[in-house]
Amino acid sequence: MAEFNAPRRGSLSFYPRKRAKKETPTLKGYGTENKALNFLCYKVGMTQVVGKNAHKASPSFNQEVVVPVTVVECPNLKVFGVRAYEKGEIGVQVLSDVIADNIDKHLLRKILNFQKPQNKEGKDKKEIKGKDIDEDKDAYTLEDFSKEINDIQHFNLLVHTQPNKLKFKKTPDVSEVWIGGTKEQQLAYAKEKLGKEIAFDEVFKENQLLDTRAVTKGKGFQGVIKRNHVRSLRPKNKKQRVVGSIGPWHPATVMYTVARPGQMGYQNRTEFGKKLLKISDNVNDVNPKCGFQNYGMVNGKYALIMGSLQGPAKRCIALRTSFRPETKRGIVVEAVGSILK
Repeated sequence: MAEFNAPRRGSLSFYPRKRAKKETPTLKGYGTENKALNFLCYKVGMTQVVGKNAHKASPSFNQEVVVPVTVVECPNLKVFGVRAYEKGEIGVQVLSDVIADNIDKHLLRKILNFQKPQNKEGKDKKEIKGKDIDEDKDAYTLEDFSKEINDIQHFNLLVHTQPNKLKFKKTPDVSEVWIGGTKEQQLAYAKEKLGKEIAFDEVFKENQLLDTRAVTKGKGFQGVIKRNHVRSLRPKNKKQRVVGSIGPWHPATVMYTVARPGQMGYQNRTEFGKKLLKISDNVNDVNPKCGFQNYGMVNGKYALIMGSLQGPAKRCIALRTSFRPETKRGIVVEAVGSILK
């Protein structure tokens, strides 16, 4: 029997494997419907549900199967602004933002620019070198967006989560939500939602496929065996948990494809084709007696997504409607029944 040999381990598509710059994920939305195309929620934990297998080629077709699912809690998103994009030298660039009047007090923890300085004299103008200048003189409005709509590429919503309703932190996560439809439809939808909330039911429906993006669980500095799944050497060698050769003497260089120790985890990853099984408000069906580990009790609207999701409990996860075609592989669960606690 030939000796096992696997010199290249670890996908180079994720190079470089360094820590994510921020913990809040950003995800583009795809679709033609005139609505919000992506959403932000928080990971709770995992449980099991009983459902029917709808895959005809499976031996357990039309039988009850137990499937692992991930529970995510989905408080409403608060829309605090509208952002317009115009054509730039490379791609698109931000034209301007329109901010709502009713800013949530918890958002001031994240964006300090909304904290206006105190003006004891009660004036609405700033004096700069003896001149009076209006603060909002050059600020864009939604009417300005309507006038310049021919030069605008598309509109996005500026939203923030409301984790204070989940009772584990107060500082919200801020991101952008993409809107479907034409530019006129996007602007009309943005005018309707500015200063209001977006519910999870408005974006997704049950039994549809989702794409998820989040920062994975961080594991710190790890060696090549755990980080790149390199085969360990036999005990006769001086060292076992190392790479046998990292490169030649001449040229004296180490290629970027060689497995090296370093940061493992806490990186942005996207998973495709996750099925949304259930959306519910009945927390008694999902909450165990002692609560979820490292999270506690679910307090509001939640969703059950088939399989596992990246990241630990309380991690913010971005969801969007999947743009890849649905495949018939694996177990396709329908008619979700009881939740096993």
